[in-house]
Amino acid sequence: MTGPQPRARRATRRAGSANSPAPLTGSTDRPASIADVALFAGVSPQTVSRVVNGHPSVSDLTRSRVLAAIDKLAYRPNPAARALASGKSRTLGVVALGTGFYGPASTLLGIEAAAQKHGYFVSVATVHSTDRGSVRKAIERLTHQSVDALALIAPYTSAQEAVSSLATGVPVVVVEGDTRGDMSVVAVDQALGARLATEHLLEMDRGTVFHIAGPQNWLDARGRAEGWRRALRAAGARVNPPIAGDWTARSGYEAGQVLAQVPDARAIFVGNDSMALGALLALHEHGRRVPDDVALVGFDDSPDAAYFCPPLTTVRQDFAALGETAVRVLLEQLRQGGGARHELLGPTLVVRQSTTAGPWAGD
Repeated sequence: MTGPQPRARRATRRAGSANSPAPLTGSTDRPASIADVALFAGVSPQTVSRVVNGHPSVSDLTRSRVLAAIDKLAYRPNPAARALASGKSRTLGVVALGTGFYGPASTLLGIEAAAQKHGYFVSVATVHSTDRGSVRKAIERLTHQSVDALALIAPYTSAQEAVSSLATGVPVVVVEGDTRGDMSVVAVDQALGARLATEHLLEMDRGTVFHIAGPQNWLDARGRAEGWRRALRAAGARVNPPIAGDWTARSGYEAGQVLAQVPDARAIFVGNDSMALGALLALHEHGRRVPDDVALVGFDDSPDAAYFCPPLTTVRQDFAALGETAVRVLLEQLRQGGGARHELLGPTLVVRQSTTAGPWAGD
């Protein structure tokens, strides 16, 4: 009578262990559940849910513990189940320009990092043309995925005009767009950055400042050229026609070949760091020393700018802050609705050896 009972008890214990939470080491074959994360972090499943969904009513300490548990257990929320339960996909759609240029690529990375921080996925639709049809198709692809909101990285005027004519049905923010429209826009103040660069060069008392500009169908290039002109006019300096480039080092080199032969070109503001790199080579080939003969300022503060020869004075854009602001505007519109929001972020001038003689001390 007593023999089978221990076996029955052992069987019960084995059955119970199959339904218990996952081991805290994450070594189980089944995916970690929200209950596993809660047990590991020492909180309730409701708290884990709040953290995953970006709810504000969680302390920073608790949020950190839950995020550490999520990372340790490799917990991945089920987006389909969550969308069915909440009516939200927790996904932001991004329409991005298919280019490897530093600015747009860094803007996309900034948006992705900010979205992840707030518990959102990102779905990207890349366009290689900014005509209305291409932008419309990209938006349709994203809305068919039931994204909660859309960010359009729109350095072209035509891209912003295209999205403004479409009924998306979800909140939209235009990143690096024109703030004079009736859409929500988050952008870096390009004109201010150009003014800082131009005024810095004017302080060196080298006469006027020449400009190698980006392509004029880009809003960034227009803003930088306008800020350069305003600074020159305010100082009473001569405004020479800018030389147009296409953002590439090759176009900067070609423009530099022209300016290297202009004796009065002793201060040059270049529309981005890649073109400044090309201009540096052209000046060197013509025996024009930087900064002794020609002072040079770029724009963007790309990762390589500090390692040019000489290290490049440039205007820094905070792409992480740009992405964070864009995501915040979208989330505010999701929660509160309301009209268009316009936010301009201030750039900063980073002075290096291309405008200051002597040993470079770093940033």
